[in-house]
Amino acid sequence: MLVRTRSLAALTGVVLAVGPLAAAAVAQPSVAPADGKSVAGVAPAGLGRGVEANLPAGPTAAHPSGPEDPADDPAAPDRTTNTPPDPPDPVPRGAELRMPASYPYQPELRVFPRNARDATERNGTVSHADLAPRLTKLMERSDRVSTQVVGRSSEGRDLYLVTVTAPERRLETARQAAWREEIREHPARAARDRALRSGYKTPIWISANLHGDEWEGTDAALRVVEDLATADDAATRETLENHRLTFSLTLNPDGRTHATRSTSLGLDANRDMITLATPEARSFVRTAQAVQPLYAADFHGYTDVLQVEPAGPPHGENYEYDLFIPHSYAIARQVEDVVVAAGIEGNTYYDPDTGGVVEDNTGFIKIPYRDTPSGWDDYPPVFTAQYMPLHGAVSTTVELPLGRTGATTTPADSTVDTQVAVTTMTSMIDYVHTYSGAMLADQIEMFRRGVAGAPRVPLTSENVDAVPGPDEWKPLWDVVDDQDPVRLPRAYVIPVGAGQRSASDAEDLVDTLLFHGVEVERLVAPTRVEGTTYPAGSYVVDLHQPLRGLASSLLALGSDISAKVPTMYDISAWSLAALWGATVDSVGATTDGPVGRTTPVRAADRDGSVPREARYVRFDLAGVADHRTLNYLLGQGVAVRLTADGNAVVGPHGRRAARDAADRYGVDFAAAARADYRAGEPAEDLTIAYTGNQDDRLSLLALGFDDLVAVSARGIETGASAGTPTGLERADVLWVGSSLGLSAGSAGRAYVRSWLRDGGAIVGRGAGAFAAAETYGLVSGTAVTGDPAGNGIIETDVAGEVLDDHPQDQGFVYPAVWFTDLGRETTAELTYGSFLAGHWAEPGDAAGPSAVNGQIGAVSGKVGQARAFVFGTSVFFRTHPRGGLSQAATAIHWAAR
Repeated sequence: MLVRTRSLAALTGVVLAVGPLAAAAVAQPSVAPADGKSVAGVAPAGLGRGVEANLPAGPTAAHPSGPEDPADDPAAPDRTTNTPPDPPDPVPRGAELRMPASYPYQPELRVFPRNARDATERNGTVSHADLAPRLTKLMERSDRVSTQVVGRSSEGRDLYLVTVTAPERRLETARQAAWREEIREHPARAARDRALRSGYKTPIWISANLHGDEWEGTDAALRVVEDLATADDAATRETLENHRLTFSLTLNPDGRTHATRSTSLGLDANRDMITLATPEARSFVRTAQAVQPLYAADFHGYTDVLQVEPAGPPHGENYEYDLFIPHSYAIARQVEDVVVAAGIEGNTYYDPDTGGVVEDNTGFIKIPYRDTPSGWDDYPPVFTAQYMPLHGAVSTTVELPLGRTGATTTPADSTVDTQVAVTTMTSMIDYVHTYSGAMLADQIEMFRRGVAGAPRVPLTSENVDAVPGPDEWKPLWDVVDDQDPVRLPRAYVIPVGAGQRSASDAEDLVDTLLFHGVEVERLVAPTRVEGTTYPAGSYVVDLHQPLRGLASSLLALGSDISAKVPTMYDISAWSLAALWGATVDSVGATTDGPVGRTTPVRAADRDGSVPREARYVRFDLAGVADHRTLNYLLGQGVAVRLTADGNAVVGPHGRRAARDAADRYGVDFAAAARADYRAGEPAEDLTIAYTGNQDDRLSLLALGFDDLVAVSARGIETGASAGTPTGLERADVLWVGSSLGLSAGSAGRAYVRSWLRDGGAIVGRGAGAFAAAETYGLVSGTAVTGDPAGNGIIETDVAGEVLDDHPQDQGFVYPAVWFTDLGRETTAELTYGSFLAGHWAEPGDAAGPSAVNGQIGAVSGKVGQARAFVFGTSVFFRTHPRGGLSQAATAIHWAAR
């Protein structure tokens, strides 16, 4: 049996739109079912169709005979060597997150058995396996506590959202939901709604442990939940009458268990809020939309001293800083005062005179906005705290002070960090309780500006004094901090038909925008805009919408901010419109009228089709879903031929598989002639050996290359010397994502040379791949690597024949690599143009952006049967530049012919 607690509330029928269901949708849980049953057996987020039967049975307190650990279940992913599971579909989809119809909502929670190798055993922090029992006991004691399961980790562990609030009947919860929607969708009316402003229970969201090896935020959040649930003082009762306090106790339970920063896919979820490649990030985004917090704080570690945002310059163009920074800075300052006054034994402090960390109480913590001139910016929305303001929240990243000794923190340091975090969380809650009226007015105003399409007014040093609210931040906002002016278009149009580079990439982009909560519409009739006629059915992202800052941030090209600051913390450009393979046009200005007549959409048109009468059918190989379709067909044993104009053609024998692929991937097939089929070159179901990291593996899998073999120079050398497997035996292509240094005259180098003579191929990225191809005479020249920290979007132009069927105008570099002094056997395939957006400072030598314009950005070579293709662009960076993924797939199939 399951541990039963109260189940007083069914789930509301109100559904918050956070992403469509599609034909190839991945099963993702929302919350526990309305009947309060266990969620065991629901598919983990992102694992795809047919995985329900592969889940381990849901172990419970009464039935501990389930596997001792998910790793011990034969159907579960092998965790003995931290082998990650297969990645999710690259398009974020899934069920919408439903919220309870009343509070408390206290379902049965499945209990996870303890992992014998759990990292929390080493520092004394709470394990994920302990959470369900502790929450169950807490719900038995208190009607203030509710728990939802809002997703699953990469390994299938439950992600909990705990809400602490005064009990609500169904009518009250429905009224709160209606007010939340009114704030977002009808902000002008909300600003005048006195009942809303006096009765809305403003949400506060505290999350922790998105980086798995940063533990103590979880323990602190659980302690705060327990205190709020059981305290009987008037102040606590008043707080819970006026707020919903929500806590994500651990956003990365796999990393928590295994002492890894990343998720089990090997990806950093706190760099994934735009790409959404991890189920953990997708759960965070879905929760953000459902909660719509007034304030959000995400707890991390470790920076030697407590560090509380806001972050410093450069400031992102799409943030409404006059509505964000006053309270963000005031919260940081209040936390500083409270933590300093607490005098927590073992805590550290910031010395403003030296910029160092000391044990003596100086009266200061570290506040990046005040104390870090560069390198801790709030520019990209890939982090939780930079993503949340685009959903209307004031937000904070908190870095706890005392770090790891070896793989984990020590129990003593964890105790200090936990107490610091508890003090910080309590101070934050107190601040929002005190100033929630003003903060709610600011949230409403942010949504109002979006809905009204108000011109973006950057917060410059000239208008700082006019910003109402807390003003301690104002003397620190100087010319370096100024936001650049932003010209918002009226809309972004994603055309359909002949004007669209890739129909499948366009559909993926639309579904991703919808998942983020961005409103997308479709033209109901052909519409002419700025000299271009867009067909009916073209998608329109009108920037007159509540989340216009998020929509703009996702789609705008961005700026070249290289001159603003010397260093950046992470990537500085990320445009989905420029990098995801779809044609996207920016049209009009925000003050213009609407772009034609439109109708809202909840999902992209993914009804793939196959012409009924055609014996031969074809599809474009332009986008990621197209390449997944190709590899699926090849894996089914279907003969597919690749044409000279970038199509794949299937004959009569493959029609049934083509229909399956159309349903699975939403790809439209068109009629083809027998002559097209006969003129094409046969494609092969490829086995790919690869070197590199998780970006390489996950990107290859996302493209449908499912027969992968990880290889290394050491493994090849050992196998070649001993006559044992090297990993290349079955491989058709070697993808080089890192170096492959085999010594001259070695058995390993001779083995690879022989493998290439037998028809092998080398494809890869960067100077390491070029060196590997050059070693075997497939290319020649010099690979030049730009500043390793330089990253962004750069113009590209097709120079050869491999990528010319579906050319792309931009690529992503981090860093840029280019090729000079090419030998006669080496062909230029791409050239670079101007650096468009990002941060790539001129180093004063030949490695800066001015040196790359006109240089060669990709090359190919052929010697005998062997081929090579090398990219200078970062085609697989964090699986993000989807346009780069399809270029890589094109190069792989070209090289394998």
